Amino acid sequence: QVQLVESGGGLVQPGGSLRLSCTASGGTFRTFLMRWYRQAAGKERELVALISGDGTSTNYRDTVKGRFTISRDNSKNAVYLQMNSLKPEDTAVYFCNTFALGNGFWGQGTQVTVSS
Repeated sequence: QVQLVESGGGLVQPGGSLRLSCTASGGTFRTFLMRWYRQAAGKERELVALISGDGTSTNYRDTVKGRFTISRDNSKNAVYLQMNSLKPEDTAVYFCNTFALGNGFWGQGTQVTVSS
């Protein structure tokens, strides 16, 4: 089993920044491709960013490119999402995810609200 726990969400004004964290336990973290998803109220869950196990490869959805940065620290079993220049449309519950040991694993999510 892999447990994922997100933190760092909150209320921020448009143009502000937040840094989300996701810590993992169980399995061999450095081998996990890690993803951040988000789900806004009434909408489908969507992939925001992903990062390879060694952190050398990343990918982002177009709407967050240049504003969000995904990173990881394998010594801490952690993956991060630095979010800058936040917009109201970034408001959502953010989840980290990985597929490991033959199963998909999700955290409980952390709420990000961008509002003035």
